[in-house]
Amino acid sequence: MGYIKSAALEETGYVVLDRYDKEIDPKEWLDLDYVDWKSSGETRFAPITSAKGEIEVNGFWNHQPPRTDKDGIWIDSQMAIAPTLTARAKEPGANVGRCRVIELMPNDYADCLYNLHQDDNNRLNPDGTGWIVRGFFNLTNDETSYFVLRDNRTDPSVEYRIALPAGAQLIVDTQRLWHATTLNSENPRYCLITSWESGPELDAYIAKYNGKSRVPNVEVPQEVLDAGQAEQTRRLAARAAFYAAKGQAEKTAMSEA
Repeated sequence: MGYIKSAALEETGYVVLDRYDKEIDPKEWLDLDYVDWKSSGETRFAPITSAKGEIEVNGFWNHQPPRTDKDGIWIDSQMAIAPTLTARAKEPGANVGRCRVIELMPNDYADCLYNLHQDDNNRLNPDGTGWIVRGFFNLTNDETSYFVLRDNRTDPSVEYRIALPAGAQLIVDTQRLWHATTLNSENPRYCLITSWESGPELDAYIAKYNGKSRVPNVEVPQEVLDAGQAEQTRRLAARAAFYAAKGQAEKTAMSEA
């Protein structure tokens, strides 16, 4: 039967929506309750939904009964702090799974390439239902930073670098694309990440905000690209050797990212 997917994401695996142009009080993300949780880089997460409405960020399949990344339970205390962010997550009308704010500490392009990962959004997702994708709503004004997307983790020939000013909005098939962020800043990056179910509601939302499947890449000096690629190769080789010495397969899908 196959999954229901958005045609807008078919070409590249992502769309960039119109930039959100309204002011939001930073207290909506700074005052949330955060959980220490390692993802791609040095990160913490503030859940607005969770599997059971508690302030934790574990995958829904790690609870009893286990289930896919849909039907997140809204956390009243977090919603009260972040009403605008809650409204942004609910606006498409699509089913919401995990919804949380990520706090990412500064890193460079080499760190970003090493941290590239795919998500495991559709574990336990029944065939014939909507494919889970993720919305990214950038909250801080990270104008010299960029989101990196690749079809292949170690192949730079197809690399999308998406600018991250405040209000930048992307929807990404993060189970298809390898992704991470280069944060050229002295301050943390904050971004609302929402798991949405593909379907007519999400398609209408993408159309409403003029989703584009291709935007100009952020320009990065070639020497930075080359050095980052070389460092990724070195670090991944060291990581693979580490796991091999322990008799384990390397983990590449980061289901909590």
